Formats: sequence, structure tokens, C-alpha cells
Amino acid sequence: MPNLTKQQLIFSALRARRGVLAALVAGAFLLSACGPSGPAALPDQAVVSTPIAALPINVVQQGQNFTTPTAVPQMIIDAADAEHQLLVNVYERVAPSVVNVDVTLATTDSLFNQNGGSASGSGIVYDTRGHIITNAHVVAGAAGILITFNDGYVTAAEIVGEDSYSDLAVLRVNSDRAQLNPVIFGNSDQVRVGERAIAIGNPFGLASSMTVGVVSGLGRQLPSADLLDGLLAGFQNPSIIQVDADINPGNSGGPLLNSRGELIGVNTAIRTESGVFQGVGFAVPSRTVQRVIPELIANGRVDYAWIGITALPSELGFGVAALAEPLDLPVTSGVLIDQVTAGSPAQRAGLRGGERIDNIRGQTVCVGGDIIVAVNGDFIANMDALISYLVVNTRPGDTVDVLVVRGDQTFEVPVTLESRPTSPIESVPCR
Repeated sequence: MPNLTKQQLIFSALRARRGVLAALVAGAFLLSACGPSGPAALPDQAVVSTPIAALPINVVQQGQNFTTPTAVPQMIIDAADAEHQLLVNVYERVAPSVVNVDVTLATTDSLFNQNGGSASGSGIVYDTRGHIITNAHVVAGAAGILITFNDGYVTAAEIVGEDSYSDLAVLRVNSDRAQLNPVIFGNSDQVRVGERAIAIGNPFGLASSMTVGVVSGLGRQLPSADLLDGLLAGFQNPSIIQVDADINPGNSGGPLLNSRGELIGVNTAIRTESGVFQGVGFAVPSRTVQRVIPELIANGRVDYAWIGITALPSELGFGVAALAEPLDLPVTSGVLIDQVTAGSPAQRAGLRGGERIDNIRGQTVCVGGDIIVAVNGDFIANMDALISYLVVNTRPGDTVDVLVVRGDQTFEVPVTLESRPTSPIESVPCR
């Protein structure tokens, strides 16, 4: 007898059982037809009694007037499959814009790239001139880069520019325009928590993989690669989009999309204790990408505007909203200045940091500083919003009007922004 799986054995037993039962039913029918009055004409011990639960399904259906369910209408099937059709459409339109980035490393000393001389990630076709967007940490320390397109075409790439603050980089390939399918940008400022989030990339080297989730948070801050490496302190990547769509090693540099297939972010990091996705992924918002990439293409670097203040972290419960009641603040949103950097635009404009030490909820904090509530007429909810505004809307040398609350006074202060310093600068301590 051939080797059968457990499932095949079960099916064989069921078929055999149905055959026996069918024979019994047929025999009972013949006896009834041949005798003068059916089974009653036979001796009692010869009467065949079969429980209804043991009868073949067709006999049960006939006996109880059952009907076989029919397929649901196509309208219901189409409605149930609508989301899947949407995702199929997004994938087919955007996958040609997503590439695989394979990197040969000149060194294995990078914080992110420690894979024995090689690294890989994802990239996004930016324009028909051969520019590709990816993460700065993907190509950090690269000695050689190969780009693999969705159709399998492979070509070499060179680095045009890298920016560790935003964790973005631009590569360039010398490919035919027909090979280049630029992604369509969406507006990350319009993204809301709960919206669909679609990621396409190459997790673990598995090319052109799609994962789907929702936007689970907005306004996060991530430390720059330089800050993580301990090279520079104080500068954060603002307005980061948090998602629950699966993002794993290899997804870095790939697109985060909305339901229209528009780019709303570039996947950049995960929060994990195991090295793989655990429910929290992060993407650089498209507004930051649109600010950074053209400057990288033009200059190979990005020059950010700098105001020169620090503030207590809102996520730890020391934002204006959280401190409004214990400190009896006149506003419930804005940026409470903790310290002003010596020689900074903020100090030259006369902005003030904290002036006394207080204990709030068991923590020592510097309080009494100015509160920035708006810049150029745009209200600022917290430090992340301030950094994001400066990153996206300003350049070094611009003068911005800062609306300040100081005690019971409210007034505007013009501040002329400068380039971010390349080395740490001490702040004026709390008086």
C-alpha cells in the first residue's frame, strides 16, 4: 500500500464508509420492493435501522429538504476584495519605482553596517535623470554600490550626497530614461493617525515585498546618525511618521505610501530589542524629503537653519501642555526655552532661557524662560513642530518673526537664523 498522509487516510475512510452505507440503503430498498409490505414482512432481527447522522449527505438532504448553499453574489465578493484590488493596483504602479541597493563597504566600523563588508537596503527612483533616494545609513562607508531594478536590471551607482541629520542620501545611475519610473510625492503634512500605510522594499533581500498597516503616530523625533555615533549632540530628525506596517532590515530607504500610491515618507528605522520588526517603524516625512533631496543634488550636502535653543522633552512630560498647570503658564502650547546657546541667533535676538530651578513631579527642571508660540504667524505646538518648521521652510540667513510669551507680555522678536554648527557649543546655564 502506498504511503498516505493522515489527511488522505481520513478521506479514504470517509469514501469507504459512504460506499458501505450506500450499499445498505440500496439493499433495504430492494428488500422493501420484493416483499409484500417492505421491512415489516421480515423477521424483527432482519430489520436494518441506520441513524440519520450516519447516512450519506445526499440522503440527509433529501430527507430533511436541505438545499446546498450557493455562492454569494459577485457584488459582495467585489466589495470584500475592494481593498485587495486597491493594494494590487498600488503595488503594480509603484513597484517599478523601487530598487534594491547593494553596498560593498570600505569599512565595517559603521554603527549601522556591520555585516562583514556588505550591506543592503531599498531605494526610490526620484527623477528621470537617474537620481535614487535611499537612507544615509544604508550607504555609509560604501566602496561600491549596485542598483537592481524591479525587472532585474542591474547597474552601478555613485553617491551624489548624504545627510546624516535626515538620514537621507541621493545616488545616481547611468540608465536609460525608460528604466526610470519616478515616484509620485504626497503631502506628509496631511497624513493622519489611522490612515493606511503601505511599505514596499526588500526586507532580508526579498525583493519587491509589500506590507500594509496604519499610521500609528505622528510628530516623533529620531536622533541623527551623527548623534547616535556620538559625533554631534542636540540635533534631531523631526516630524517622523510612526507606522505598524512590517518594516525589517532591507526596508530602509524604501517608500511609505498612502492609499493613492503617493510617497508620504521614506522608511528609515524600527524600534526593536531583537533586530527584527516588533510593531513600531519610522519614516522620514515626504515634506522633509522634498526639502533635502534637491539640495543634496545641487550641493552634495544640506545646510540647515539654526536658532540655538534647547527645550525639555515633551515625550517625558515636560512640554508646555504638561507644565501649564504646575507652573501656572499663560499658554498650553508652544516651546518653553530651557537654555539658550551662547553666541546663537536666539541669544543675539534677546531670547531668554530658564532662570530658576524647580522640582516638577520629582524631576529638577529649569523654568521661567520665554515661550515661543508662533513663527512667522504659524502657531507652534512643541519643539518638534518648531524644528520641523525650520527644516522645511527656512534657510540659513533667513529672518523669522518669533512670537514670544514672557510673563504677562506677548511680543514678536525678529531672529536671523544661521547654519547649524559643526561642533557642540555650550548653552547658557540656568541662572
